[in-house]
Amino acid sequence: MRDAILSISGLSKRYASGFSALKNVDLEIRRGEIFALLGPNGAGKTTLISIICGIVNASSGKVTVDGHDIVADYRAARSLIGLVPQELTTDAFETVWNATSFSRGLFGRKADPAHIEKVLKSLSLWDKKDNMIRTLSGGMKRRLLIAKALSHEPQLLFLDEPTAGVDVELRREMWKLVRQLRDLGVTIVLTTHYIDEAEEMADRIGVIRQGEIILVEDKAELMRKLGKKQLTLQLAQPLAAIPSALATEGLELAQGGNALTYTYDAKSEHSGISELMQALEAQGIAFKDLQTAQSSLEDIFISLVHREPAA
Repeated sequence: MRDAILSISGLSKRYASGFSALKNVDLEIRRGEIFALLGPNGAGKTTLISIICGIVNASSGKVTVDGHDIVADYRAARSLIGLVPQELTTDAFETVWNATSFSRGLFGRKADPAHIEKVLKSLSLWDKKDNMIRTLSGGMKRRLLIAKALSHEPQLLFLDEPTAGVDVELRREMWKLVRQLRDLGVTIVLTTHYIDEAEEMADRIGVIRQGEIILVEDKAELMRKLGKKQLTLQLAQPLAAIPSALATEGLELAQGGNALTYTYDAKSEHSGISELMQALEAQGIAFKDLQTAQSSLEDIFISLVHREPAA
C-alpha cells in the first residue's frame, strides 16, 4: 500500500460557543491518490481543510504532512500544500501573471518563469497572462485560483468545492485537469457537493457527518459493499396486493400495481432471483418485461448521511 502523505489523528475543533465542528477525526491520505471528502453543508469539510492549511487552529489532535507537523514544523508542512478555496478572492487590479508569480514567492520559492508559464498554459490561462483579474470570467477566476495554488509546486492539493457555480463543460475540463495533476504526482483532496464528481474521479471516498468521519473506503469497494440492485418486473396483469405466499420474498408493488420490485444485495453470491421466479410462476403471476438497476454513489451517500448515528 502507498505511504501516507497526510496523517490526521484525534483532530477536534471546539469553539468558545461550545459547538464542535470536528470530533476526534482520524484520516490518512495516500500519496498520489484523488480522495473525495463528501458531506452535507456544515459537516466540517472546510474546517478540516482550514486546520490542515494553518488557517484555523485545532483544539486537539495532530496533523503531519509528509512527516512534518503542521504546528511544530509549520513552514515545511505548509510549503507542501496547495489550497484552492471556495471563495473567488483575488486582487481585481493585478494581472494573472503577477498574481501567480507572487503566490510562488509567498512560499519562499525562487522565481521560475518557466514553471509559471507551464501552469498557466495547463489551465488555458496563458493568453490571459497580462489581463487584469477583474476582466476574467468566473470560470477563469477559478482556474486562476488553481494556478496560484500550484505556483509553488505543492505535493498535496486541496480543492474545496472547485466546480461550484461553474457550467457543465468547465466542470469536465476541471476533472481532466485534476487527473493530469494526479498523473504528475500531485495528491489531491477534493470536497464536493456533486456526487457525480466523486464517482467520476475519486480513488477513495470519505464521508463526514456532524464533524465525524463515518466512512472511508475505496470507491469500487464502497459501491460493491453498499450498492443494492433492484429488479423491476413489469406485470402482464396488475395486482391489487402481493399474495401472502410471497410476503417473505421482499417484494413491493409499484406503478399502481403494474410492477413488482425486488431489492437484493449486489455483493451477495446468492441473489434469490431464480427462487423468486419459481415462486411467481407457482402463483400464476406472469410478467412481460424486467429491468435491473444498481444504487449510485448518490444513493449510498444519502443513505449514509441520513442514517441514525450510533448511540
